[in-house]
Amino acid sequence: MVLPWWFSVTISALVYLTLAIVLPSIEFKSPLFNGFQMGLSHFAAFLALVLLIPAPISAFNAWRKRKLLDRQKSVATIRELSWRELEELVAEVYRRQGYQVTENSRGGSDGGVDIRLQKDGALHFIQCKQWKSQKIGVTVVRELYGVMAAEGAASASVVCSGIFTQEAKNFAFGKNIDLVDGPQLASMLKQVQKTNVPASVRQKTENHARLVCSKCGSPLVRRKAKKGNNRGNEFYGCSTFPKCRYTRNIN
Repeated sequence: MVLPWWFSVTISALVYLTLAIVLPSIEFKSPLFNGFQMGLSHFAAFLALVLLIPAPISAFNAWRKRKLLDRQKSVATIRELSWRELEELVAEVYRRQGYQVTENSRGGSDGGVDIRLQKDGALHFIQCKQWKSQKIGVTVVRELYGVMAAEGAASASVVCSGIFTQEAKNFAFGKNIDLVDGPQLASMLKQVQKTNVPASVRQKTENHARLVCSKCGSPLVRRKAKKGNNRGNEFYGCSTFPKCRYTRNIN
């Protein structure tokens, strides 16, 4: 259930094809093997259905995590999350950046590592801390750095919704370990949210932004010049004219 939904579908299809089609096509000299072969073929559909059970659960979890990320608006909303939700949120952020993500599904400590990332053959570790009333100290950073060095990871990150102590920052300086505090995490969220918007919706938003007066922020309207050198030509003018006389060419 922690794997992608298509994994269960693929395994289910392979099991069914093997038991229902491939095995029956093989002739065995031993009556024992023939009986075993026929018995498995009768259970092919049942076993395939059992292996399909995790698929909808996995698909729902993937959808839930996408919605969790899309709902975040600021550091304040991030700090309202539980520790488990924070881990899922951070995992989804890196997943959208093209990393292969493995979450700690056991619900407890995993040697100081909550999320394992892989990209371009390199291994990265992430430790999440949902500490709302205290700063993240050097102990957490030092422990993760030790795990990173012991397992040969290329880099590591400590991600939190709060802030880090100066001692933690001093220890991380010059090492392949990043300290991502609440404001930085919120900035990362906005970036992946923006890149995940469908191109058609993004284009519509950009078009709308371009049709706003740069002086007063009011909507621009299409007008036609009635006099002067540009008589008869169309242009964009501020909807509050004559209060605001901002104009822009149509191009």
